[in-house]
Amino acid sequence: MNDKKIAIRVRNLGKKYTLGGPQENYLTLRDTIVNSVKAPFKRFNQSQQDNGFWALKDVSFDVVQGEVVGIIGRNGAGKSTLLKILSRITPPTEGTVELHGRVGSLLEVGTGFHPEMTGRENIFLNGSILGMKRREIDLKLDEIVKFSEIEKFLDTPVKRYSSGMYVRLAFAVAAHLEPEILVVDEVLAVGDLAFQKKCLGKMQDIATEGRTVFFVSHNMGAIQKLCSRTILLSQGQVTADGETSSVVQIYLTSGLSQQGERMWINLNAAPGNEIVRMKAVRALNNQKIVASEFSVREPVYLEIEFSALKGDVVLNVGFYLYDMAGTLLFTAGDMQAEEWQGKIRPMGEYRTRCAIPGDLLNEGQIRVMAYIVTEPHTVHVIEKDALAIQIIDNQEIGGARGNYPKDWPGGAFRPLLKWTTEYIPNVSTDVR
Repeated sequence: MNDKKIAIRVRNLGKKYTLGGPQENYLTLRDTIVNSVKAPFKRFNQSQQDNGFWALKDVSFDVVQGEVVGIIGRNGAGKSTLLKILSRITPPTEGTVELHGRVGSLLEVGTGFHPEMTGRENIFLNGSILGMKRREIDLKLDEIVKFSEIEKFLDTPVKRYSSGMYVRLAFAVAAHLEPEILVVDEVLAVGDLAFQKKCLGKMQDIATEGRTVFFVSHNMGAIQKLCSRTILLSQGQVTADGETSSVVQIYLTSGLSQQGERMWINLNAAPGNEIVRMKAVRALNNQKIVASEFSVREPVYLEIEFSALKGDVVLNVGFYLYDMAGTLLFTAGDMQAEEWQGKIRPMGEYRTRCAIPGDLLNEGQIRVMAYIVTEPHTVHVIEKDALAIQIIDNQEIGGARGNYPKDWPGGAFRPLLKWTTEYIPNVSTDVR
């Protein structure tokens, strides 16, 4: 592989965090020299008591200029840590990273902007950090503002922005200031669906221009549409690296254990923000007992518990259901119910439940994604792999299979439909 065409080279990369220890920063030359003197003693002390964990361990890969690479893996696999190292937000504990070109990054909300500065000022600040001259940034300003759709708030300090407004501007800046390498995390899940599609379209444009894109997402559809190559991380290590469809299939079929309930006891650590927090997601059987296995003939009840922390918003909750190939089967939300349709909910605790009728889903494993949004479709909570349930065919009499003896021929659904057959007598069957 020609070195001139390499955009990113990673060798034996590792990142270790000390549980309960101080946060690490990038080091000055003086710090580096002092630490090199202290290193033997530091290693001795660590050998006596090591309470850290490796978020990344022995990660190596090369990325060619113009390549679009997806990074996938379960929560805690090390995806965001890798992107923070590539974006120079945090240093590695061991190993090396070579970056050939300017890096524009869009990670968690809050990274890269100064809260006291206006949107306009932050655009110029980010451009300067990327090494651009003011004239270059001026040429891009109108395009950035138009893409972000927040023109009337451009001269407002960003600390007053909503999370959706922040991401709009942050992505517009990262995408339009022409970095050679664009690093994007799952932060695009914040904001409305129309803007997410707009961002994916822009990343496709960037890829066709020959720039390198690193994209972390739990959305396998977006990964397969955008990325020609994908790297799968598990427990801080690369477990697969290759053609996207093959790696996605490995991800979807390995390590996803059945899980009928997820709960968050500590509300402050629960998924969500200052508006709403998700407390629990569960699947219930016909006896309203938590379960992870269901007969194709019985209903499945999906339930979300959440805390509304603001009393002036219209909240909608719901689910996306996927099969093991990552295909979206359907989505449903409580905006379909009349009780809270378009109504502001008082602050407090809520439990929302929906029923998926029996004789609808086909056998196989179903992944459930849970979400909570405010109108008009601003996402506040999205739990990608909230549940994983198994639909089992017990070959009960009276079901959709009737007396069909063999394996049912595929498909996501197996509904028990109402059939009528009319016998028409006295019709000639002579076909001479």
